Amino acid sequence: MKNYLLITFTLFATAFTALNTTWSNDDAHSTLGFTVTHLGINDVTGTFNDIDITLEASKEDFSDAEFSLEAKTASIDTEVEARNNHLKSADFFDVEKFPTLTFKSNKMKKVKKDHYTLEGDLTMHGVTKPVTLDLTFRGTTVNPMNKKTTAGFQVTGTLKRSDFNIGEKFPEAMISDEVRIKADAEFIQ
Repeated sequence: MKNYLLITFTLFATAFTALNTTWSNDDAHSTLGFTVTHLGINDVTGTFNDIDITLEASKEDFSDAEFSLEAKTASIDTEVEARNNHLKSADFFDVEKFPTLTFKSNKMKKVKKDHYTLEGDLTMHGVTKPVTLDLTFRGTTVNPMNKKTTAGFQVTGTLKRSDFNIGEKFPEAMISDEVRIKADAEFIQ
């Protein structure tokens, strides 16, 4: 009887754990990038270098995944120090007042195999707005270096900086209102 109870408990615990799997981003292999158009003629890109992303999923294909992201706005990097400092100022991200931007998903909808729309709330510069992004599940593998199961995702989409009151003094002719987002992330179980 003891063995039966032990086996039953083990199976229950295993099933419960499988239903609630938390994955954390692998910092060295995850990026949150953005692109704007400058003067209508040239794309300028940047990243937020300090990000934390978690995902919760119970299905192997991640079709029920829930994502949470937090990025430190002071980690913005466009590879030009003067521009980085300007973007950190009150003209744009005002990192002293708004030290983080966050995204919390609330719905995923399958478009086709491994492709989804991801809906959630983005909070940036003190403004929270619903956004819809495109998500591609790029698969899972066992990382030969750390022997851990690793999952890959890519998220793309566009948003308007004006929706978040960022760079209000700078017209679209100078810096596009449309900001293209691209995040590539590896998650470790």
